[in-house]
Amino acid sequence: MSVGFVMLVHEALHRAEEVARHLSDHGCPVVIHVDKRVPKATYLPFVDSLSDLTNVKFSKRHACEWGTWSLVAASQDASELMLESFPSVRHVYLSSGSCLPLRPVNDLVQYLASRPMTNFIESVTTEDVPWTVGGLDAERFTLRFPFSWKRQRKLFDRYVSLQRRLRFERQIPDGLIPHLGSQWWCLTRQTLSAILEDPDRKVYDAYFKKVWIPDESYYQTLVRLYSNNIESRSLTLSKFDYQGKPHIFYDDHLQLLRRSDCFVARKIWSKADRLYNTFLNTHTNPMQGAEPNPGKIDRIFSKAVERRVMGRDGLYMQSRQPAHGRGKGKTSAPYSVFEGFSDLFENFDQWLSQAVSARVHGHLFAPEGVEFSGDQKVFSGALSNHAALRDYNPCGFLTNIIWNTRGERQCFMFGPRDNQEINWLIATDPNAQISVISGAWAVTLFRSNRNFSDIRKEAARLQKVEAEHLDILRSQHVKARVRIWTMADFIDSRMEPLQAIIDEIGPRNVRRLTEAPRMRDLTGFGQFLQNLKNQGMHPHLMGDFPMEPEVENAPYERKKPYLVK
Repeated sequence: MSVGFVMLVHEALHRAEEVARHLSDHGCPVVIHVDKRVPKATYLPFVDSLSDLTNVKFSKRHACEWGTWSLVAASQDASELMLESFPSVRHVYLSSGSCLPLRPVNDLVQYLASRPMTNFIESVTTEDVPWTVGGLDAERFTLRFPFSWKRQRKLFDRYVSLQRRLRFERQIPDGLIPHLGSQWWCLTRQTLSAILEDPDRKVYDAYFKKVWIPDESYYQTLVRLYSNNIESRSLTLSKFDYQGKPHIFYDDHLQLLRRSDCFVARKIWSKADRLYNTFLNTHTNPMQGAEPNPGKIDRIFSKAVERRVMGRDGLYMQSRQPAHGRGKGKTSAPYSVFEGFSDLFENFDQWLSQAVSARVHGHLFAPEGVEFSGDQKVFSGALSNHAALRDYNPCGFLTNIIWNTRGERQCFMFGPRDNQEINWLIATDPNAQISVISGAWAVTLFRSNRNFSDIRKEAARLQKVEAEHLDILRSQHVKARVRIWTMADFIDSRMEPLQAIIDEIGPRNVRRLTEAPRMRDLTGFGQFLQNLKNQGMHPHLMGDFPMEPEVENAPYERKKPYLVK
């Protein structure tokens, strides 16, 4: 007894020849159906190349198209020829021209010989199928589908909509309970011959000719009429992506295919020389004896689907822009944003870079241009400091910086003068640490040599911009770690908030800060704020700032240690 292979071929005929010869050499008869759309100039040399093999035959040709009855008709004719020509065949295995045996053929023969009455075909009811793609489950059996889904898509969709509006339903033949499953099966001679010789076959064929994708339901439904010995699984390894399209296996999938322990896999890339050379060489193919277990590699495929759909944290690609509400993290690594610190302190970026092991930039979104650390004109990933290039997509600019510098924490200054388009991005980003000294921008205005009328207008504008930004940072949708101090509160206890910020950015168990960054001279700043009030502008974001604050730049005094006896 042996197993016969029915092979449906439509392209890469040279690979189909290799596989057919491999199966034939190991005692398995093969019946090949070649798509009628393959020109005779290609078909005839293919037939001639296998003419020396007595156990290889060719069946009547049909023009096959995905989702149509022609695929079922092709398998019917080829199966009838197989059963008629090779009486010793006990199981018939349906495969395609892109299928490749993964294990020695004798291993499959022995496996099926120990299960002589078992039919291997995925066959589940429509209610239990989680993988149908296209919105048609039970409807594929109750509506008519005379139009091609691929060639006549508009007619297909309109006719389906029309039938739904008219509430049209086809009558399912008596005794049939629709089932679905993979089109790649392995049936016993007894079951397959019963399906092909059924007195009601004309009725069943006429019904399934108008079913959508009948090759996934014809045998899967009829097998339930003639056998109770069914293992609802396919012996062929086939994986599909989230759109229902089959995964293609390439040379670098060699070890993955070996781990599956499956007998046959599809779809194999026609130019995967390494796969064909390995699996068609009996001496170098050690896979044998194990139970087929495609579940071993399911986790890898699940990760691949997740990566394709969700992407990677902080990676935005031209081929996959995440839709709103989908995708993973907005950025790929933690980063820190400092608002008002460069206004209040002198050379704050230099002090911060010495205090923590991080890359500290100036105002990345300043209107004049990008202030990269070290005054670089081009930063990691060929990012330019040109303001126009940055402002074309400010959010993309920021996510690019974080992605291109993975492994190094990035810090940058921000304020109401800067481009505000990143406000919602950083506010809703769990990777962001945002520290704000509200109203500190007024220090820069205070120190500027401008007419007071111009200063008042600019102060009103900046306060409005910062107020809107603070509203965003206090929103219920915020996911960033946000700390906000008024300028007056921060000055009163500046060492404590600075220490908290440094502890979060730097490594654990860092030394306590002994010196704060040097604060700018604020003599007369209180009177400056009062002048703004006198001019009709109310500077409320600075907090309750005194007219003459007591500001010291002396080092922080640590208590002397003492000894307890």
